[in-house]
Amino acid sequence: MTDLPRFPGDFIFGTSTASYQIEGAVHADGRGLSIWDVFCAQPGHILDGSTGAVACDHYHRVDEDVALMKGLGVGGYRFSIAWARIQPTGSGPVNSAGVDFYSRLVDTLLEAGIEPMATLYHWDLPQDLENLGGWLNRDIVDRFAEYAGIMGEALGDRVGKWCPINEPNVVTMLGYAMGIHAPGKKLMFDALPATHHLNLAHGRAVQALRAAGAKQVGTATNHIPIWPLSDDQDDRDAAALYDDLWNRMHADPMLLGHYPGDFGALLPVQDGDMETIKQPLDFYGLNYYNPMRIGAAGKQADVAGSGIAGNTAEGMTSISDMPFTIHPIEGRGHTGFGWPIVPEGLTELLVQMKERYPEIPRMYVTENGCAYPDVVADGHVDDPDRVAYYDLHLRAVADAIEQGVDVGGYYAWSLLDNFEWAEGYTQRFGLVYVDFDTLERIPKSSYEWYRGLIEANA
Repeated sequence: MTDLPRFPGDFIFGTSTASYQIEGAVHADGRGLSIWDVFCAQPGHILDGSTGAVACDHYHRVDEDVALMKGLGVGGYRFSIAWARIQPTGSGPVNSAGVDFYSRLVDTLLEAGIEPMATLYHWDLPQDLENLGGWLNRDIVDRFAEYAGIMGEALGDRVGKWCPINEPNVVTMLGYAMGIHAPGKKLMFDALPATHHLNLAHGRAVQALRAAGAKQVGTATNHIPIWPLSDDQDDRDAAALYDDLWNRMHADPMLLGHYPGDFGALLPVQDGDMETIKQPLDFYGLNYYNPMRIGAAGKQADVAGSGIAGNTAEGMTSISDMPFTIHPIEGRGHTGFGWPIVPEGLTELLVQMKERYPEIPRMYVTENGCAYPDVVADGHVDDPDRVAYYDLHLRAVADAIEQGVDVGGYYAWSLLDNFEWAEGYTQRFGLVYVDFDTLERIPKSSYEWYRGLIEANA
């Protein structure tokens, strides 16, 4: 391969997954019920009516999947731990079989020369905790800190990097404000307490992990460049509000110790909370897929081509009292999900984060990828659009590094085709094709391309 993007010698090329999306085995070895088990069982929530009950059956195929990573040549793997495998009800006694599963995964990764990056929470909350109010109930913070301490004690000597909570903004907005993700609450701005409790749980988890000897603790937060629909002040104000809600409600407290604008007055903040949230971080992980164009409330909106996924788009267009409108980003190609392809948005985002937060630690792109309707032909999966996507976005990371941004690695989303939340199995993000009937794995041409890029940068 020629003309591939080049990166510093210590740059980590990795890939990412999430527990509910790949593990399956939802009734195995003492695992408790999660909110996604319940959500999927309710008709109308998942586009194709599917569930994550089997998914990729990763729980029983760890060796096969780590062998795929080793063949790919990645130096890092970001996975998530299913809380309900560790504490089936979200508190109380530890399920040793669950800990043993992740311990074996970590050991297998290390034997393959791959650094584990563990995410404690990637959306699959134990249902028993949701029955008590979930992230709307402040008591969950103590439960999460306990869980973080358990996993820190179990794996802290071997896991290189930790992310307490994946995309807390998505948890609040899609899970509690709009009801598109589990647990399916439609509370709009009454969901804001979840934001604060997620932030507080992050801070407490950082403390618990450090106390258990964790090496590096950071984040995995979704960020997007926000583009105003026009230069009109009402559009600019709406875009600034959306920017606060999506980009700053978690980053500002973590990195600056306060909420943006006047939002702090709307949240259930108690004495000492902000100091707890603002823990020193070893790295800042961000997940990027596309920018969004935002206009003032009342303007004619069209979420097609805006970067909003199918079921999510339908849910957003049904809500008429939002103080902003979402508009397409025109003149761009789109992924199979309908997301606009804007690689320079990743450069913009990385530079913007450095400018907004001068003391930000080393950043990692903890998720970036694309879905396309892949097909198997003669035993192969050719996905040139995904190859082009990864090439452009990795060049965007290289551009940010050239502009002085400290970026330590890139984790492609995703290793495997998987259960894509509200979209079920209708979208394929994987570098590896999964036949969901036979569970056969077939590396795609993008897998071969990524392997070549990693070899070229070795």
